[in-house]
Amino acid sequence: MTVMNPAVPGQAYSRFFEENEPASRLQVAWSEGDGPLPALYLSHGAPPVFDDLHWMNQLFNWSQSIPKPRAILIVSAHWEDVPLSLSASGPETPLVYDFGGFAPAYYAMTYPTPDASDLARRVAAMMPSNEPIHQHASRGLDHGAWVPLKVMYPHADVPVLQLSMPTHDPKRLFDLGRRLRPLREEGVLVIGSGFMTHGLRYSTHEMFYDNHIPGWSKDFDMWVADTLARGDVEGLAEYDQAPGMPYAHPTVEHFTPLFIAVGAATDPEQEPTTVIDDFQFGFAKRSVQFE
Repeated sequence: MTVMNPAVPGQAYSRFFEENEPASRLQVAWSEGDGPLPALYLSHGAPPVFDDLHWMNQLFNWSQSIPKPRAILIVSAHWEDVPLSLSASGPETPLVYDFGGFAPAYYAMTYPTPDASDLARRVAAMMPSNEPIHQHASRGLDHGAWVPLKVMYPHADVPVLQLSMPTHDPKRLFDLGRRLRPLREEGVLVIGSGFMTHGLRYSTHEMFYDNHIPGWSKDFDMWVADTLARGDVEGLAEYDQAPGMPYAHPTVEHFTPLFIAVGAATDPEQEPTTVIDDFQFGFAKRSVQFE
């Protein structure tokens, strides 16, 4: 049995929750004395994360290494929309199950987060007059948001708001992240959620079931690691010329949320902390934290 065909889908998450529920419940909340929260770029995976104890522990330990945020603003690869839009901000907004072909257990999962109206008003106020923001009445969190957050904050006790990705232009996304930067000083965790390599079009049985790592996945991942280490923001924006392209990203929506996190960093040219740097399904899970 593997994470792709578990005997009982979701059973690993039940075990994970039982083991980590006390730590999550007792996590110390952010206060002004803690200073700004970081900005994150994470590789979010898909429902099989809930049967991958290693990946769940990586995400959970990451969340435990920083104070529990007052709220979370997340930009996911799975919501590309203009005009710039916010998900429904009310409490317990239903989830978006934007995936297919998985076990029924995953479609029964919930993540009833608290009201995020205060954050919605704050984000709307930060946008320039020439870029109005649309507030959705019912759209919930898609799997690029709720899958990792259900692991990182399993009690669903942090207000979460999702912001659409209106473009793939690195400069515009960087500028959007820069506008969001002050939220970090208010205890809001800003997250860009994607997958460091995401060449589903070129995936093979060996990748999904044996975690065979193709050269294009490794090459692109190492290029990103080196470019971030050098603080080369301009070079990062030229990702279309990177080794491993276009196989690593036949479409780029899983990479470009990185520019939200870079823009939200206090010093975008400072090397981020790499928190996760291994592979699953042959894809790079590299996930980083910007201060």
